[in-house]
Amino acid sequence: MGKKSIKEIGVEEFVKAGLTVEEANELNECLRDLISLNFSNTDIWYHLVTCRVLKPSYPHSLHQLVYYSLHSQNAFYWFPSLEQAKRTNLGCLMETHGSKLLGDSYKDPITSFPLFHKFSVQHPQVYWSLVLKELSVSFVEPPKCILDISDPSKHGGTWLPGSVLNIAECCLQPSVHPNKRDDSIAIIWRDEGFDDSEVNHVTLKQLRQQVMLVANAIDATFSKGDAIAIDMQMTANAVIIYLAIVLAGCIVVSIAESFAPNEIEARIRISKAKGIFTQDFISRGGRKFPLYSRVIEAATCKVIVLPVIGDEVGVQLREQDLSWKCFLSSGRQNGRSDHYTPIYQSIDSVTNILFSSGTTGEPKAIPWTQISPIRTAADGWAFMDFQSGDVYCWPTSLGWAVGPTIVYSCFLSGATLALYHGSPLGHGFGKFVQDAGVTILGTVPSLVKTWKSTHCMEGLDWTKIKTFCSTGETSNVDDDLWLSSKSYYKPIIECCGGTELASCFIMGSLLQPQAFGAFSTASMTTGFVILDDNGVPYPEDAPCVGELALFPLYMGASDRLLNADHDEVYFKGMPSYKGKVLRRHGDIIKKTAGGYFVVQGRVDDTMNLGGIKTSSVEIERACDRADERILETAAISVAPANGGPEQLVIFVVLKEGYNSNAETLKKKFSKAIQTNLNPLFKVSLVKIVPDFPRTASNKLLRRVLRDQMKHELSVQSRL
Repeated sequence: MGKKSIKEIGVEEFVKAGLTVEEANELNECLRDLISLNFSNTDIWYHLVTCRVLKPSYPHSLHQLVYYSLHSQNAFYWFPSLEQAKRTNLGCLMETHGSKLLGDSYKDPITSFPLFHKFSVQHPQVYWSLVLKELSVSFVEPPKCILDISDPSKHGGTWLPGSVLNIAECCLQPSVHPNKRDDSIAIIWRDEGFDDSEVNHVTLKQLRQQVMLVANAIDATFSKGDAIAIDMQMTANAVIIYLAIVLAGCIVVSIAESFAPNEIEARIRISKAKGIFTQDFISRGGRKFPLYSRVIEAATCKVIVLPVIGDEVGVQLREQDLSWKCFLSSGRQNGRSDHYTPIYQSIDSVTNILFSSGTTGEPKAIPWTQISPIRTAADGWAFMDFQSGDVYCWPTSLGWAVGPTIVYSCFLSGATLALYHGSPLGHGFGKFVQDAGVTILGTVPSLVKTWKSTHCMEGLDWTKIKTFCSTGETSNVDDDLWLSSKSYYKPIIECCGGTELASCFIMGSLLQPQAFGAFSTASMTTGFVILDDNGVPYPEDAPCVGELALFPLYMGASDRLLNADHDEVYFKGMPSYKGKVLRRHGDIIKKTAGGYFVVQGRVDDTMNLGGIKTSSVEIERACDRADERILETAAISVAPANGGPEQLVIFVVLKEGYNSNAETLKKKFSKAIQTNLNPLFKVSLVKIVPDFPRTASNKLLRRVLRDQMKHELSVQSRL
């Protein structure tokens, strides 16, 4: 596969790849016609895709055969047409305002996109004043300006100063632009195990009524400004609770439902949460897993428990805890009506505390203000092209930034949020995507790899999907080829950002050609440089590899941390560029000769396992206690030589005079990590070594171990 050119393959190869003789002859005839016209390989691919010659029902081996016979590494697989580009949100904006802003330099959304992006970086106030009108954002008190940079102590400036609103109310109210009506479908969902049943749905009006009911109950139970945690699967009720907490002027504390008790305890302690919403059980893959018991092991505060099945919780509650039914009834007492008046607060008021693992072992507590949802929804509007009528599905959790991101992206743009109450790993999820009419599907690469390897999505129709999105890990080209082919090669928009940015700093764009696993542009108004080993920026147009550093004026980026010094984490020691101190992010970025970007990992020792960031220190702490023969461990993650999600590798130094073997330790480490950190993490490899490489000050050089492992994997892949 890939050794023959397109001219050298024909009917015989197509049949071997799984086509019928009739299908093979039809494809061969099409290809011979294109070759006879002296089309380039790129033009042949473009014709095959746009004319839907390569069908989703064809075996993946056939798609591989054709793709690799036409393409070299990092080749474009998707190209925007001018007609498509003009219909996108960003394209429409450029068509309306491009000539006024760029003068005679403006041509069309595709040709002028780089110029328009550069304008947005240089004039962010202009861009944001236009985009705010495109989203369902209404201010009780409008901002005095878009950006105030008068305070030199604020590296990132002050955005939308003086404005007052409730961002949850913006999500729930109908609006003319975007086209949100009370009868619009807000959420569509299905419970696992009911795959042949009709999908459920709730209108915007019904959603608003349910959120107000919960907000009244929150008012009766908690006080304004209280931090209230959510540790649940991302169900329709979880989304209702999330919006109700914000509507009531309280703060959501995001906790992933996969966390072990000690991780739950840390987040409750750091956030000072006064209560927590959870479920009695988690329902996945036809099985029930205890959740309430994990929560009460970690939490002494009040717990409100929702039943995963039926109306009654399936566990015995502590005296101070409430069932969902009792909690809701409290909102109807004392003359409370079904209506709820939102709590309006300044734009910089905190609405959500999320967590991102650093290298210290304790997760960084990152507060999202009311500006964070605006930024994250605006990126979705501009790059995923959320429009009224779209159905957006991304299997995730409110414990991670993607969860709140998809909530706000849908409800501030008029799209429908699609939720599957169960495991996304099997056919049931795929059938929900089909039956719900999903038009935008978000993924992480490890999830796509599972779908492809298990063949669980065979026979389903995903052709309504117009855009895929991917984040969390390095994408594998062949897995993305499989995914894109399921919808006649629709684009996969790669996204890379950070919880502390409430957005992505680089993305794919529907106004540019796309290559698998690559990013085509910085997000709108985002500027960055790539630094060499001496902290000096590379020339703007030069291919290079180095540490990415962001321009500090970044709407939506954090300006505080709850348990760390924000300036020290993001600005201390960073070089200045054009008179402003750059913001640290920590990713190593490769810029290709064609101007595209590939993320190559972290500068620090944070790793990404299954789309979940964690630190080497956390992993090592769990492993060091797993066996008495261990002197020290070092945890690294490394992507396979052929691409794909990062694999966890543990290096071990044994105590003097002790022996063990790698397989025994691998089992013990996996158990320790899954018990103490996350049941989704797994150890791929254990290597016993005599000692670790260190600096003169005795600091462990994990990067050296990582480079050694990359070299070993590279050698193995060539054998």
